[in-house]
Amino acid sequence: MRPNALFPPDLRDLCLEIGFGGGEHLARQAELHPETGFLGCDLFTNGIASLVRHIDERRLENVRIADVEATLLLAALPDACIGRVFLLFPDPWPKRRHHKRRFVQPAALDALARVLADDAEFRFATDHSPYARWTLALVLAHEAFAWPAETADDWRRRPPDWPETRYEAAAVAGGDRPVYFAFRRLPRGTE
Repeated sequence: MRPNALFPPDLRDLCLEIGFGGGEHLARQAELHPETGFLGCDLFTNGIASLVRHIDERRLENVRIADVEATLLLAALPDACIGRVFLLFPDPWPKRRHHKRRFVQPAALDALARVLADDAEFRFATDHSPYARWTLALVLAHEAFAWPAETADDWRRRPPDWPETRYEAAAVAGGDRPVYFAFRRLPRGTE
């Protein structure tokens, strides 16, 4: 798959959101960054319909939707083609016997490392502290990623260019404290 062929030739970057939910975050990012192509990957019909509504209402021309498993999409993408990946409030699969269903796994991180450009960003958010610990441990153990956080505010506060999602709003309303990780893809050859 050549993702740049899906977008107008003047786009400068390509971003991917895995599991975009209702699409509000992806649509807002696309609205804020018209020079960037946004590829949304999700399987749920209601979420896809919601994103299509956002695209139509805002007249966004820089969004494309892939209704396939994220692992299949990642396998089809060329190396180093993505400038930023978002994985926001994914299902934490909290029961131990379901942990194998979590998206963040060594094989998925290998796939992300392959498609992310050098110095690209992998943004992850969750309100489930065990999944946050799981993700942090796996990403820090992966040779292709770094976590450039320097203070607690680097992961406790949502950056201003990171629009709130309805899942985040529900978590905060329920008294949960989300975490916001921004990992960096190390340049190839330095891993």
